Amino acid sequence: MSEDKDPESQTEDPTQKRLDDALERGDVAKSQEINTWFMMAGGTLVVSTFSGSVGSGLLAPMRGLLANSWMIKTDGKALLALMQQIEFALLAAIGVPLLMLMLAAIAGNMLQHRLVWSTESLTPKFSKISPGAGFKRIFGKQAAANFLKGIGKLVLLGVVMTMILWPERHRMEAMVRLDPAAMLGASTSMTIHLLGAVVAALAIVAIADYFFQYRSWFQRQKMSLQEIKEEFKQSEGDPHIKGKLRQLRQQRAKKRMMAAVPKASVIITNPTHYSVALSYERGMTAPICVAKGVDNLAFKIREIAREHDIPIVENVPLARALYATVEIDQEIPTEHYHAVAEVIGYVMRLKRGFSAGRE
Repeated sequence: MSEDKDPESQTEDPTQKRLDDALERGDVAKSQEINTWFMMAGGTLVVSTFSGSVGSGLLAPMRGLLANSWMIKTDGKALLALMQQIEFALLAAIGVPLLMLMLAAIAGNMLQHRLVWSTESLTPKFSKISPGAGFKRIFGKQAAANFLKGIGKLVLLGVVMTMILWPERHRMEAMVRLDPAAMLGASTSMTIHLLGAVVAALAIVAIADYFFQYRSWFQRQKMSLQEIKEEFKQSEGDPHIKGKLRQLRQQRAKKRMMAAVPKASVIITNPTHYSVALSYERGMTAPICVAKGVDNLAFKIREIAREHDIPIVENVPLARALYATVEIDQEIPTEHYHAVAEVIGYVMRLKRGFSAGRE
């Protein structure tokens, strides 16, 4: 994907979604030198810890095999049993060291990133067989960095090995005259010393390479302004579509509110701007706002109220205060109880008077 982009337009830091998508594709910051260091460190630990036990574990069965070689049967079943015996001996001797090396390899990957399961790298891509893309991979910045890194490793390891082995040159010359058992102990000690120095040197290479690989990976994930806009549209929704949906919701809420106006007990209004419809029945804790509006909507509320003979009371400060503090289907705030109670009491007295007059 990144191969088709214009690097000059990728000026913005990647979003978290972009980084998560890269991880799902298996595109992660990974340094092979970190894995190499863990394998070398694990190998050094195995040699220093298990070299004696591995040697003694293999010595006994191999010695018995050579000492009794003339008695070994070579027919089918006997030969198969002999091979199984040798396999068990090898597994018993080198099983734990191999397990440690395997754990070291896994740790080298998990230290850099969490486990990733992706088939992206297996998907056929034209860029993998494209001559142009292949030329970029061979002669590109990454290839040049790998070449320089290889040269630097050779020089660094050469210097380290020379510094370790040069003082031991006379001892190494004398080792050819030693007994094999003594020579094995001396060579093991020297090997562990050499491996320890190599591991220390590779640690520097691994750390430097990881930061380089991470920086290269981060640069590949950078985005253009257009990509950020597109991602925002996909994650948050197209602003035009969101505006349409918001408009539809407002229209539906307006229809429901207008349908509730005939259920109101009183309309408190500022004749020029505000209208608030309140509903109250005996037993309720406080009146409830069933509709409110300004200007044209306020006029529509008053119009519906007149059609259904709902009392309209003019109270400018109360209408303004209720419109600002109460929402639809909510009880009025406690600070307005007294003023609203007076209005509702007035409306009830009017209704009683109207009823008495009709009788």
